[in-house]
Amino acid sequence: MNKTHIGSVSEAQILAALVRLGKRVLVPYGDHLRYDLALDEDGALKRIQVKTGRLRNGVVVFLTASKATNKQHGGRWQGYGDIDYFGVYCRQNNTSYLVPAQNASKGTCCLRIDQPTRSRKDIRWAKEFEI
Repeated sequence: MNKTHIGSVSEAQILAALVRLGKRVLVPYGDHLRYDLALDEDGALKRIQVKTGRLRNGVVVFLTASKATNKQHGGRWQGYGDIDYFGVYCRQNNTSYLVPAQNASKGTCCLRIDQPTRSRKDIRWAKEFEI
């Protein structure tokens, strides 16, 4: 699968998970926006950026920035700005997550599935964000 197809699968999985919960989800027209879906929560729109998570060593890892590859921005990483959530689909465990943007690390975010080998207090447990 190429990157576009992988992204489309992730977007479809997040959309389906939210619809199964009875949420009102909007799909914006075009691909020029910094978000992929919008959630209508009692008339307030919440923007969702969909990401594909990768399972590595008991942790679902996803990027919270994208690489700009145009002449204006060169090859630098940039955040998504005013989004409200990251919708993350992990193919390896077939699970979807909805992570509030303020709970996500800048650059790379990790959602822990397995117990860590060392004690840590800053763990984001994946179970808390499952859709």
